[in-house]
Amino acid sequence: MNRLKDKVAVITGGTGGIGMASANLFLAQGAKVVLVDNNQQAIDEAITGLNNENVSFFKADVSKKEDTIKFLNHTMAIFGKIDVFFANAGIEGIASPIAEYPEDVFDKVIAVNLKGVWLGCQYIIPKMEAGGSVIITSSVAGLKGFPDLGAYVATKHAVVGIMRVAAAENAERNIRVNTLHPGPVDNDMMRRIESNMSPHSPDIVKDGFTATVPLNRYATSKEVGELALFLASDESKYITGCTHIIDGGMLHA
Repeated sequence: MNRLKDKVAVITGGTGGIGMASANLFLAQGAKVVLVDNNQQAIDEAITGLNNENVSFFKADVSKKEDTIKFLNHTMAIFGKIDVFFANAGIEGIASPIAEYPEDVFDKVIAVNLKGVWLGCQYIIPKMEAGGSVIITSSVAGLKGFPDLGAYVATKHAVVGIMRVAAAENAERNIRVNTLHPGPVDNDMMRRIESNMSPHSPDIVKDGFTATVPLNRYATSKEVGELALFLASDESKYITGCTHIIDGGMLHA
């Protein structure tokens, strides 16, 4: 119950499947949590479903510097410090070959998935408590290519580079930086990816993804959150600069 006692965590993409599952786990282990999201309706629903004095919500676009500074200042004003930064916000874009991928969609995916992580690290890490933890959500798509998901794959590879640089730069302050690499997760993002890849037969896409997983199922958001909890806690105090795969054996079996 006290793995995160007295710690303050900021979670971007806070109202999504992994964000909410992680928030519940963090709160149950004694943390104070700020959930950041750009979807006001999702925030309103999350407020109703997560009534806890130790949680605060903030609407922000992580791809904008001024919004990043605002949710940083909000966290400092409410809770006084930041021990954990979970850079979890991300969008999937569309399914299309590189030769046909719309530039405006590419730019949006880059802005949220890559620039959002960069800005978070740039402004939040300097304000973090020594001994803190930064967790960045990448994907198995950050370690291998998937046809028709070029923008998403590019950003998920790129954040691994940010992680490795940030881990090296902040080791002197004992701030750990790691990436998470989920395989398919049974949440709304995967439903959208399945539908993007095959609007008329998303179940066939899901079956195809499942067939590549030796454990023969998607992960749950809670299972990914449990790995985030470990990396947020002092149990991982000697782990930094690493890619943490949670994919049911998809990449290596």
